[in-house]
Amino acid sequence: MSDGKLSYKEKKVITIGIVSEITGLSQRQIRYYEERNLIFPERTERGTRKYSFSDIEILGDIADKIEEGVQTFEIRKDMIKKAKGKQTREDVNKMIRGQLNAHFNIRK
Repeated sequence: MSDGKLSYKEKKVITIGIVSEITGLSQRQIRYYEERNLIFPERTERGTRKYSFSDIEILGDIADKIEEGVQTFEIRKDMIKKAKGKQTREDVNKMIRGQLNAHFNIRK
């Protein structure tokens, strides 16, 4: 988001119990995926896990891949690869915007 605010999909406000109900995964499965660094909930001061709608989508993708026989380390490897690709595209876009701004003498 350009104004620094998270979209509703990124806000971590959903408890593990609700996530379990929505996804059909057990709370133990969800915690396991966290242990395997596939999902990253926030924690309240009391340690309660909080998830976002995006996290729920990721958990659904993880569950589908596990059902297909994909191992968690393979899922993690794929997630890292995708994150690097996304960052690279963002870096290229920033560079291009900078070059265009310099060429057309646009000041922010």
